[in-house]
Amino acid sequence: MRVLRTLLTLVLLATAPAPALAQSNVAAAALPGAEVRGTATLRFLGLPLYQARLFTVGGAALDWNQDFGIELTYLRNLTQYDLVEATLREFKRTGSALPLEAQLNTCFDAVNKGDRYLAVSNGADKVGFWRNGIRTCTLTHPQIKTRFMGIFVGENTRSRSFTRKLTGS
Repeated sequence: MRVLRTLLTLVLLATAPAPALAQSNVAAAALPGAEVRGTATLRFLGLPLYQARLFTVGGAALDWNQDFGIELTYLRNLTQYDLVEATLREFKRTGSALPLEAQLNTCFDAVNKGDRYLAVSNGADKVGFWRNGIRTCTLTHPQIKTRFMGIFVGENTRSRSFTRKLTGS
């Protein structure tokens, strides 16, 4: 009986969805046909901050005219304040400040190592967010897709090598 119970436990563990697979399923539900296009790890002063995955329909090359998703898996603990302020600073650095602090405070919670955020565009003016597979909010602002997603895959990112790896180019 003990051997049977152990085998059953092993089978259940082997067939349980892994967190990355579960998040991929969220990406596919939010963006039908989503497949991973590329992955990259962002480092600051040599310390890894997060691993990113770019989801495009069919794993195709990034096309700003199509919806796509970016998932961040955090490799460090960060506060809600850290996430919101970093995003606001990147908006300012890459163009102009955006009046989105209140929306960002709704979207972002503190993260611990291993937590995941998925952002999926819905047209030019909306980006939906999921934290660990649970929908948190939708940012709505003119051209928010370009402004938010551009932080990671735009022309003026903090790391060109990160962007090249993420976009698979």
